[in-house]
Amino acid sequence: MKILISGGCGQIGSRTTEMLLERGDEVLAVDNFATGRRIHLPESHPGLTFVEGSIADKELVDKLASEFKPHAIVHTAASYKDPDDWHNDTLTNCVGGANLVRAALANEVSRFIYFQTALCYGVKPLEQPITLNHPKFPANSSYAISKTAAEDYIEISGLDYVTFRLANVIGPRNVSGPLPIFYQRLTDGKKCFVTMARRDFVFVGDLCRAVLRAIDGTGSGAYHFSSGKDVAIKELYDAVVEAMDLPEYPEPEIRELGPDDAPSILLDPSRTVEDFGEMEFTPLSETAQAGIDYFREFGASGGYTHLKHDK
Repeated sequence: MKILISGGCGQIGSRTTEMLLERGDEVLAVDNFATGRRIHLPESHPGLTFVEGSIADKELVDKLASEFKPHAIVHTAASYKDPDDWHNDTLTNCVGGANLVRAALANEVSRFIYFQTALCYGVKPLEQPITLNHPKFPANSSYAISKTAAEDYIEISGLDYVTFRLANVIGPRNVSGPLPIFYQRLTDGKKCFVTMARRDFVFVGDLCRAVLRAIDGTGSGAYHFSSGKDVAIKELYDAVVEAMDLPEYPEPEIRELGPDDAPSILLDPSRTVEDFGEMEFTPLSETAQAGIDYFREFGASGGYTHLKHDK
């Protein structure tokens, strides 16, 4: 198969690319390096073509799609570095997403795979766990608003698509959220804080296995990618401390939840299990260890968060 991947040097995009290349598919990856790193993809591979550029560039997107003629588009690119950077969030997430949808339609792309934030349901969800029937309340951050706008375009497009609404995807190449933040601060000898929130942390490789199945035709429409279980943020912190093999346990500061933070964001994976079957999820300790091993070799970059109170 021929697969076009946006955000090909990011965490999800690069791991998906590797898995596709391993099974013999042909991949065209595009990335503007806003958060992705070129080291995440092979410098030379007969099945890989890499293009540096922005999906907000309609001429580029149209040219790549018309010349490459992909069977599927996997849209992982996203802007999330700065909660106040509405300009780039809308350019990448809204305009870029719309460009890819229109290119998919114009070139009769068979499948379109998208990744949505669980914050599309708001920071104070009406139910736990959150079902797919929960209304969308994305007006909590520029990231959630712009990601949801792109999902809405996909839903009205008529494309055969799969949207994965995500739990917290972590592991190697992770540049956002608590995993790289904990590692960076502990490496620098700084004190960390954890809130009393609970989250579902899933390993990037587990997600990408499901992505390959979606590319091949499994499923249609919106799905939750979630283990169905949440853990305290402190459990992730403890897993990071253990993975770093620190000589003493650095006690974190425990903070109350901020005004725009949910006690728990747990997604109901029932429909995913029904259509994709039972999935194995990597234990948190192994996920944290894989992330720490990557940071030690390649360095931790980012630590981005799209919620202002965490900055």
